Amino acid sequence: MLFGLDGVEIGLIIVFLCLFAGILSGFPVAFAIGGAGVISFGIIAALDSAGLLIHQAIDTGSQAYNALVQQGVRPDSISVFRYPELPRIEESVFPRGWETALDRNISFIVNRINERVLAGQSIETLLAVLMFVMMGITLERSRIAEELLTTMARVFGPLPGGLAVSIVVVGAFLAASTGIVGATVVTMGLLALPTMLRAGYSPQLSTGVISASGTLGQIIPPSIVIVLLGTLAGDIYARAQEQRAQNLGCRDALTLLGEPAVVSVGTLFQAALLPGLVLAGLYAAYAFGFALFNPSKAPPVVSEGGDASEPTTPGERWTWFAAVPAALIGLTVLSGQIGLVGSQDVSVARFSEQGEGASLRTNVSDECRAAMIDVHGQDAWDQAVAEQEALDAAGGVEEAEELTEEQRAARLQENLAEVAPVGTGIAVAFLLLALVLTTARGIAPSADPTPIAVGLGGVALAILADVVLISPLTSPAVTTLWLAVPIALTLYGVRHAFARLAQNELLRVVFPPLVLIVAVLGSILGGITNPTPAAALGAAGAIMLAAYRRLRDENRSGKIIIRATFALIIMLLVGVNFDLRIETEAAGFDTWVAFLVAQAAYLFALFGLLYGCFVLFRGGVLTPVVRETAKVTSMVFTILIGSQLLNLVLISFGGEHYIQQFLRSFDNEYTVFLIVMLVLFMLGFVLDFLEIIYIVVPIVGPVIYGGGFDPKWVTIMIAVNLQTSFLTPPFGFALFYLRGVAPRSITTGQIYQGVLPFVAIQVLGLAILWFFPGIVTIVPDLIPN
Repeated sequence: MLFGLDGVEIGLIIVFLCLFAGILSGFPVAFAIGGAGVISFGIIAALDSAGLLIHQAIDTGSQAYNALVQQGVRPDSISVFRYPELPRIEESVFPRGWETALDRNISFIVNRINERVLAGQSIETLLAVLMFVMMGITLERSRIAEELLTTMARVFGPLPGGLAVSIVVVGAFLAASTGIVGATVVTMGLLALPTMLRAGYSPQLSTGVISASGTLGQIIPPSIVIVLLGTLAGDIYARAQEQRAQNLGCRDALTLLGEPAVVSVGTLFQAALLPGLVLAGLYAAYAFGFALFNPSKAPPVVSEGGDASEPTTPGERWTWFAAVPAALIGLTVLSGQIGLVGSQDVSVARFSEQGEGASLRTNVSDECRAAMIDVHGQDAWDQAVAEQEALDAAGGVEEAEELTEEQRAARLQENLAEVAPVGTGIAVAFLLLALVLTTARGIAPSADPTPIAVGLGGVALAILADVVLISPLTSPAVTTLWLAVPIALTLYGVRHAFARLAQNELLRVVFPPLVLIVAVLGSILGGITNPTPAAALGAAGAIMLAAYRRLRDENRSGKIIIRATFALIIMLLVGVNFDLRIETEAAGFDTWVAFLVAQAAYLFALFGLLYGCFVLFRGGVLTPVVRETAKVTSMVFTILIGSQLLNLVLISFGGEHYIQQFLRSFDNEYTVFLIVMLVLFMLGFVLDFLEIIYIVVPIVGPVIYGGGFDPKWVTIMIAVNLQTSFLTPPFGFALFYLRGVAPRSITTGQIYQGVLPFVAIQVLGLAILWFFPGIVTIVPDLIPN
């Protein structure tokens, strides 16, 4: 053996040395990764042909090996790490020659590119990356960050460490709207760093809080990291659990787990919401605590400039900004709990529902039964056995059958008797409108209250009409007619409310991007749609928002953009409430009217989008946005292709299997995962998150996703760890971004010193998620998927 090392170990060293040399060479990372794979394969193949690389494999024909198998030890768990005393045989790292391995690599890389880049199942989700990138770059070019920083500095500046806290708030806001770390760090570095230094803030705190807050886009959804990691993790988790089930003697993962082995990007967005907010809270708490102990290094600052809205008393602010909104929201939630608000779907299917089976499959082998009891517990197994016995006694699971007209009519009457008086959609929509009205009342309490009262009267009238005049069987056309007057009254009040809200600088700056964030994230987190359509909505909304701001800067009217936005809302509302299938026999006059309205709204919204693109193109904004979007997305996909090549090189000489055997040699799952997290943390000092996702995760993924951990928790832990890679010296990208725009008076050493406390906060955040995994799982458990 060369240098006393196993041939596979030498191959691993060669691969990683080539990878680090390629990254440090100055070539684009996307090409350096693929080049490292080609070069390392050539070196390993040459050494193997010279007979210098010898792999000591376990002799599967030895008596000791067969004795272990006869004792019930699974062959896949037998390795040189767990049983080093077993007899071994010497073989080449390429048992069939490097030529065969090369042929397999070429065929595999073509197949993987086709599956993961061109036409695979994950390509639709990966398209969300392109549109989220475009959304983020467009918003970054629309001066949203500049206005947010100015406004938040006025709000938080008078507090100890207020400027630093405002940076965290803006970073979290930009994370939910742009998610582009480089753009966020550069923008805040240009705008906020000189202000903080002039205000007497410590250079270390200033640079540290800007760098750390800029990385929140890696974890707060919509996060590109979670999209990329989720598409990969979903595939790895499904395969790993299938393999786990088969190793334990079960037919499939559904039998073992009692549920499909699926994890989606939308679910991961839900899981990442609270951890992202926790990290932002820890950053803000550190900034505030630093200011309390070092007041001279983070003094309060009172910004010049004021708010155009009228002054309000504490009692008025408490009433309209806290008490009334809390009462409205609490009343709506309480109404839902007691059955006054709920779904009004009373549709009856043509066929009866098939009876439910037992909670777990019980017709399994003894080996699988023992494994299922170990996973779910004895109580859950006993309950499933009792459920199956009851089903067998009743003749088995009830089969679905076609219902007669009498049965369908009877079930319809049962559904009508149980339906809630007020529909959830109407309740939520008018609750949001009521909150807009009450907030506007609090902004200008001395203004004429009549428009606000008319609007609130319209809200009350709409709820009353839904209870008295509208039933679940009322057609959408008749429902629209009954609600026409309440909607008109409400919109009259809302129109005046928006005029008053525009007087408040904070609301004027925050409201437009906040609406876009709610539309994009709300549709994903609420399970309404998957990330790709939501990303398309976000990109289109960002273009229209940027165009509107551009028109306002040029003192031109933005009515076309506003009307196009309303047309988009009308199109969505009509599509949700009406059946637009005009080709069916049941299509009547109201269907045609709704279809024409939706079509007209769609065409006008499309015109507004194209007009927005023209405005940005004429202003010289659209071209750099498209160019930067193409640059970022092409880099992502090129890294994906190069990393697949590098992974196939590892597979070809057994490197991936060797690493997985090492990890599986530990009996404790937490020990294995801790080792993986430490390795990822250390690699973050020298590698970017993309390289870690596409090179390291496929290697260790089958081990950490093949156990009993919740895949959402595993994925979010990895995502938070990858976020740290932006901050860890010497190659943290956020540090490079800030170094490029920081004044000359700021040294690189000060940036490193400033970011170290936030790296420690990242580790603290990981520890919190480790000991309290419910922070990750509570939101997906509460929101139906």
